[in-house]
Amino acid sequence: MTEIDAPPHPFTAAVALTPAAGGRLRGRTRPEYANMVGPFGGITAATLVRAVQQHPDRLGDPLSLTVNYAGPVADGDFDVTARPVRTNRTNQHWMIELTQDGAVATTATAVFGLRRDTWSDTELAMPSVPPPDAVAVHGFPDFIAWARNYEMRFVTGAVPEQGAGEHPDSTSTLWVRDAPARPLDFPALTAMCDVFYPRVFLRQGRYVAAGTVSLTVYFHADAAELEACGEDHVLGTARTHRFSRGYFDQTAHLWSRGGTLLATAHQSVYFKD
Repeated sequence: MTEIDAPPHPFTAAVALTPAAGGRLRGRTRPEYANMVGPFGGITAATLVRAVQQHPDRLGDPLSLTVNYAGPVADGDFDVTARPVRTNRTNQHWMIELTQDGAVATTATAVFGLRRDTWSDTELAMPSVPPPDAVAVHGFPDFIAWARNYEMRFVTGAVPEQGAGEHPDSTSTLWVRDAPARPLDFPALTAMCDVFYPRVFLRQGRYVAAGTVSLTVYFHADAAELEACGEDHVLGTARTHRFSRGYFDQTAHLWSRGGTLLATAHQSVYFKD
């Protein structure tokens, strides 16, 4: 009897890249990760991390990533070019572009590197929250397709009902993992840094037009610490410091259940009032 291979996890399929002409990598958007306009920004960022990971000259694991969403990514094929611009003894700097029909849709820079055993400390304290099993699952509205790929358990700051009224602060804290569950890796952690809906929704208690302009992720965990997480939940918390003149910032922290700070992220977000 021939064993039938199981289909790949939806996330694995969404970040898959195949070699194309001119040293490019070819990917394709997936309807499972669609957002209100184009694909979920987190899946785009994760795909760019995957592009560097697949490069034969890659050194180490990601230390930081900055993604600039220059324009919408249309449904269909896209090309990714990842180029190392400088390699040092322990770190490596990358330029990355995502294009469609020759037009640039997304640009990024990344730093990969080798980590060394040194003195370490974490000054930021993990929030004190109930365990995942004690928090009810609460997702996004059904029309946001990409959110169905995550199990979300909001401790505070769940997605407000339309017309819920203003909220005094912009903080959301939630347990999150892929659905179906899969082992945590760097692309998946990258995408999770963008699972927080725009903070202006919470503050104003209503949906408004909004979208990420730029996303930066700082990876604090190494590969072994991600492997130790397995398929478990990650605790994420996000807030804004200021809303002003059509833009706001959004800062996030992601922790393992055991209290390891895995990543921090910062966004610049555009919104219409």
